[in-house]
Amino acid sequence: MENGISGSFSVKSGGCILSPILFLMVIDWIQRNTTHDKMRGIQWTMFSHLEDLDFVDDLAEVSGNIIHLQENTDKLNSFAKQTGLNINAKKTKVMTINAPEPVTLNGEALEEVEDFTYLGSIPSKDNGTGKDIKSRLSKTQIAFAQLQPIWKSNNYSLRTKLQLYNSNVKSVPLYGSECWRVVDSDMRRVEAFHNNCLRKINRIFWPNKISNRDLHKKSKSTSITTEIKQRRMRWLGLVMRTPQGRIPKITLHWTPSGKRKRGKPRTTWRRTRTSELEEMGYSWGQVQYVAKDRRWIQLVEALCPIGGKGDK
Repeated sequence: MENGISGSFSVKSGGCILSPILFLMVIDWIQRNTTHDKMRGIQWTMFSHLEDLDFVDDLAEVSGNIIHLQENTDKLNSFAKQTGLNINAKKTKVMTINAPEPVTLNGEALEEVEDFTYLGSIPSKDNGTGKDIKSRLSKTQIAFAQLQPIWKSNNYSLRTKLQLYNSNVKSVPLYGSECWRVVDSDMRRVEAFHNNCLRKINRIFWPNKISNRDLHKKSKSTSITTEIKQRRMRWLGLVMRTPQGRIPKITLHWTPSGKRKRGKPRTTWRRTRTSELEEMGYSWGQVQYVAKDRRWIQLVEALCPIGGKGDK
């Protein structure tokens, strides 16, 4: 995308107390009035545009050029003030690609960033997931350290410790992993962290050595790379079974406007899925029909068996 602009807005109440349902109704009214008169979003399908992505009081405006994004910002600010709500300029971030000028709010330029946090994930200008994975691993390290007394205790069995690890620790880095644009360096980082945690729980320290395969067998665990692959494929099947017109389903086939830079195409989510499907013996066209069957989950587990990459 050569000229794509997106903005993340945070709305706060101007001294009034609203119930959650009433607040959501007001936010919906503001957003509908902001976008009803003109299509300013990105070309989504042949006959529709994607204008915004909203969740509670987090509003993400999306547009294909800086002029439309500025218009949306002004209209959003105007309608919000009519209801007693104000846009928090300090919490509002703007991420642009090749934008000639900044987006302003009440005459003040909004902060332009390379990435920002939205619903627990970190969208980045370079379309990578490295920063998101780094953030997830930092949170995982904190979660693991908080349970350090349990890992060191002799009062808990190894089975109990592993159950706590799977529920309270391993779930943290796996959050949102279905949508990661995966590269080998990122997966090696996640895999190394996972194996290091298992070694500490099993009290295997240097100079003692154990292969990853034996470590996973001892822990009744698996390569986290394989687990992420299974989650991606299960999620793909879920999206394939959703009705037409849902955003995740349209995204699978959506191609951004503009021209990419010269050179080798970058790794994308779809290219990663295509290569994985080819390894499983399926083309992208075939999986659109096969994944509609709910037995797809069992098929994925059979085609992505325990003992994959990382179990060495």
